[in-house]
Amino acid sequence: MNQSIEETYNKLARTYEKSTDEGSSYNAYYERPGVMSEIRENLTGMNVLDAGCSAGWYSEQFVGRGATVTGIDISEKMIQAAKRRVGENADFIQHDLTKSLPFKDESFDLIVSSLTLHYLKDWDTVFAEFKRVLKPGGELIFSVHHPFMDFTRFNVNDYFETTILTDTWKKPEVTIDVTFYRRAMQDIVNVVTRYFTLKKLIEPKPAKIMQEKEPKSYEYLMTNPHFLIVKACKDR
Repeated sequence: MNQSIEETYNKLARTYEKSTDEGSSYNAYYERPGVMSEIRENLTGMNVLDAGCSAGWYSEQFVGRGATVTGIDISEKMIQAAKRRVGENADFIQHDLTKSLPFKDESFDLIVSSLTLHYLKDWDTVFAEFKRVLKPGGELIFSVHHPFMDFTRFNVNDYFETTILTDTWKKPEVTIDVTFYRRAMQDIVNVVTRYFTLKKLIEPKPAKIMQEKEPKSYEYLMTNPHFLIVKACKDR
């Protein structure tokens, strides 16, 4: 993950802290419900890594379910926002996921990474580290852009080629270009199964409340995959 991603998310930190929970329906009513439905209600006694914690929404949920939580993010301002949100109830560390994780082997029962991995070109490095710090029998749950969505909504000539794309985000506080990688479904699945046992591929549907809040987006997401959720586990 390069310096430009850190700069981008430093600029987006205020938006994620102030506006995303209610202002971004794709987060609030689509991705987050899809991910949280795959996580057990009672996390008491579990160590959870929020990998790409952003402004701390997921970390707050995990704390509320009883977990001991560590959040990491490349953006210093996102870390600051997460600390404001969750306070002393979780540990937050600024860290680049392309580097070795600053944790001992088999430290975590669960790793969750929300809409982060598509910013990384090399998944082998981060998945090897996820495997190292995850306990035997532990789970990895992550969400990324759906390859079908990126292929149809952007100017992509070759579905099978890992391609770097740029999207312009118009947020309440800032308009900014965001760069990420699009990869084929087989590449996503194959890198997961090199390190973990695949349990589930989920192409989520939006929560019903989105039909009332944003009916056009709801109808689109009911018939078109936009994000992909993957659930895997480390063998015992």
